[in-house]
Amino acid sequence: MTNLKARPFLKWAGGKKQLLPTIDSFLPQSFKKEKKVTYIEPFVGGGAMLFFMLQNYPNIQSAIINDINPHLTTTYKVVRNEPYQLIDSLKDIQAQYQALGGYDLQKEFFLQIRNIFNTVNLSPLDEATYMIFMNRTCFNGLYRENSKGKFNVPFGQYKNPTICDEELIISDSNILQKVEILNGDYSTTESHINGYTFFYFDPPYRPLDSTSSFNSYVKETFDDNEQKRLKDFYAHLSAQGCFEMLSNSDCKGRNSNDNFLDELYKDFIIERVNAKRSINANASKRGILTELLIRNYNDCQGSN
Repeated sequence: MTNLKARPFLKWAGGKKQLLPTIDSFLPQSFKKEKKVTYIEPFVGGGAMLFFMLQNYPNIQSAIINDINPHLTTTYKVVRNEPYQLIDSLKDIQAQYQALGGYDLQKEFFLQIRNIFNTVNLSPLDEATYMIFMNRTCFNGLYRENSKGKFNVPFGQYKNPTICDEELIISDSNILQKVEILNGDYSTTESHINGYTFFYFDPPYRPLDSTSSFNSYVKETFDDNEQKRLKDFYAHLSAQGCFEMLSNSDCKGRNSNDNFLDELYKDFIIERVNAKRSINANASKRGILTELLIRNYNDCQGSN
C-alpha cells in the first residue's frame, strides 16, 4: 500500500479505513492486472475505499461515485471543484468558532449553523462549509437525519477541533478530478458500466439487533426490503459480467439463528472478516466484530 495523502475529509459511520488491507486482499487478481478499469461505488459515504483505490490502482481510468445524500455529494463536488474557496470559507468559520472560546457560546454557534443548514437554501460552497464544520464539531462526528430529512446530531465536546485541514482538501481535490459524482438511487450507476467494471457496495448495514439500528444517514430507511432489492441489483450486474464486492454486517455473529444475509447471498461467496467499529452511541458495542465481504468471483489473494 502507498502512503495515502488523500483520505476522507468527513468522519462517517461505517468508514472502511480499518478494513482496507483486508478488502485489498480480496480484490480480483484480474482487476490488478487489467490495464484500464472502471470503478463504481454506489454508496460512497466517507470515501475511504475510494481514496484508497484511486491512489493504489492507477489503472482506474474512470471512477463513478454515488450517494443518496445530496448534502454529501454537494460537498464532494465543492472539494473537487472549489478547493481554495472552500479552504477560505472553512478558515473563516473556524476563526469565528475559536474566537468564542467557551463551550456554551460554541454550542450556541453550532446550533445556529445547524438550523441554517436545515432551513436555508444555501449555495454549494456554504453547504459544504457547514457540512464539514458540523462534522468536526458534532457528537462523535456522526451524520444522521430525522424523518423530515433534517440533520439532528447534537453538539460535541471537542476542545480544539481542526475544522479546516488545508492540505487534506487540496490532496482530495486533486484525486477527485477523475471522479464523476452522482446523487440518487444506487441503481442509476448501472448506466456507467464501461469495459472491465468493478463495483464496491457499502450500503447501510443491516442492524445487528433492535438496539443497534443506526442506518438513518438520510430520511429514507434501508430496511430488509431494501436489502433484498440491493441483492437483486447485485445479481443483475453479476449476470452482465461485472466484478462486485459488497460489505454488510454479520448478524449471524450476534444471533446464530439470523441467516438473512447468508440466505440472501447464498449464490455468491461470503467471507467473514474482523472489523473494528468505533462509532456507536453505546460504548460497549464498539470494538472488534465480524463483518461480511460478499463477492462474485474466485480469483483473489485473500480467498481460502
